[in-house]
Amino acid sequence: MIKISNQAQNYFISLLSKEPKGTQIRVFIINPGMQNAECKVAYCSLDEIEESDIKLEYNNFYVYVNKSIIHFLKNSEIDLIVDKLNSQLTFKAPYAKKNISNQQLSLKEQIKNFLNIEINPQLLLHGGKINLINISENNTVFIEFSGGCNGCSMIGVTLKEMVERKILSSFPEIKKVIDQTQHLHGHHSFY
Repeated sequence: MIKISNQAQNYFISLLSKEPKGTQIRVFIINPGMQNAECKVAYCSLDEIEESDIKLEYNNFYVYVNKSIIHFLKNSEIDLIVDKLNSQLTFKAPYAKKNISNQQLSLKEQIKNFLNIEINPQLLLHGGKINLINISENNTVFIEFSGGCNGCSMIGVTLKEMVERKILSSFPEIKKVIDQTQHLHGHHSFY
């Protein structure tokens, strides 16, 4: 699935040895299937592992990938390039920018995939996530924020300017997006 060179694996092991116990690696793509797709690697703590993740086993560590982007990672490679001055991790994913059709999926599945591919990687950078609760008969999408998004003072902006705008532009049949989160302010909120 994702070929990681021995040098890159040793580099990950070295990095992970300095992190809290249980921390692993997450691979994700921002804007998969689009020309501006970006492949990313980040730490993944135990509380960030999702039910929709696939766990890939490597030499003394795991890589977690959301199953909705697996097909974009076909033939991907991570390597560590070392020269006299520095080292650089490279991530090549030849299918990251390929538009893979979701037409055979139900609208609910298409929106779930869309949230996992287009929205959640950005929210994850702030410790947050969004889940699809339901789609009503009049094509209203009901969502729920969790993690750092729950209680965040910027949630109204995130909902209108990012989530709703992207859903409405990508799914013309959807008329409205409603947040059903019971927002609780506290230490978990990002802002």
